[in-house]
Amino acid sequence: MLVLARKKGESIIIGDDIEIIVLETEGDTVRLGINAPRQVQIYRQEVYQAIKNSNKAAAESKVDISQLFALLKKEEK
Repeated sequence: MLVLARKKGESIIIGDDIEIIVLETEGDTVRLGINAPRQVQIYRQEVYQAIKNSNKAAAESKVDISQLFALLKKEEK
């Protein structure tokens, strides 16, 4: 892990096109601004983990193929 010290208004660059800027610090809280291309997905860690857990649960769930075909037929109408 790379550890950096930055002050308000300072930034770090990741690759050629991602910039993380320290906007404000207050107590234990740091506000960051992130400049990145639109195609780069950015999530808070807890949201990312919830998405991963949801995707894993969906992938592990058993699907009755006949129910899937019934749903597809309903959408065709």
